[in-house]
Amino acid sequence: MMDWTDPHCRYFHRLLAPHARLYTEMVTSAALVRGDHAHLLVHDPAEHPVALQLGGADPVELAAAARRGADAGYDEINLNVGCPSDRVQSGRFGACLMREPELVADSVRAMRAAVTVPVTVKCRIGVDDQDDDADLFAFAARMLAAGVQVLTVHARKAWLQGLSPKQNREVPPLNYLRVYRLKQEFPDLTVVINGGIDGLPAVEEHLRHVDGAMLGRLAYHDPYALARIDAALSGGEPPAREAVLRRMRPYLEAQRAHGVRLASITRHVLGLYHGEPGGKAFRRVLSERGQAPDAGWEVVEAALQRVAANAARASA
Repeated sequence: MMDWTDPHCRYFHRLLAPHARLYTEMVTSAALVRGDHAHLLVHDPAEHPVALQLGGADPVELAAAARRGADAGYDEINLNVGCPSDRVQSGRFGACLMREPELVADSVRAMRAAVTVPVTVKCRIGVDDQDDDADLFAFAARMLAAGVQVLTVHARKAWLQGLSPKQNREVPPLNYLRVYRLKQEFPDLTVVINGGIDGLPAVEEHLRHVDGAMLGRLAYHDPYALARIDAALSGGEPPAREAVLRRMRPYLEAQRAHGVRLASITRHVLGLYHGEPGGKAFRRVLSERGQAPDAGWEVVEAALQRVAANAARASA
């Protein structure tokens, strides 16, 4: 979720899903250790529980980055060894590290020694020619030996040569059964499944076999689905879309007062009315008028008015 799940996105998702665990976009350990870590670690108290997702391949550097994340108040440090991005491969981290499980284990041990919050790992079911249960099970065994208690598994393998990052999210077939078998093989390991999950029925089916489900593209492009799922699993009712947006107003106006452009915040809410009457008009108003340097809450009100007008016509 690089360039997607920034603090504005996470604040919005927390309003939709009060019981979900949120994850940051992946941050490189080098950026945290050598760059502006204070800026990179910014998050709102409302986001908790929230995990910091790291990318890197140097155990010492990852430990230092994890320590900074824990000191900043993150509830979990997650090491991503599942991302197939070209940027990630060039830095020798992400999915290519599944070929080096002992290095990943060393990194986990170093991070666990540096922090008291949980250190977790996100991976694929395999990379390139790794295409059977034994490869994934061997990787999981190394993680357990290193002290990992939670493994999030994207149920596609990654082709690191020949497929783009976008293709790696769509072309390799999903193999949920392998993830289910992983849980059967390691019953004490908390297994969270990820990849291609398209709604509440799918989540409920996965939870019959594993311990959790991670939502990525669905939560971003159809964020109200996140509200429905969270409410169903917690025994409540999802909040109304407009109510969620209005609850975001104080945050939005505070961010605008600090110089944040409206579009930087509202780009994350464009899908709120996905599939609803007025949804396209809602996106259009926010996309076109939200780019103005002085745009503020009045643009959101205008977008909501367009939704109301379209809904009235649809019900007439």
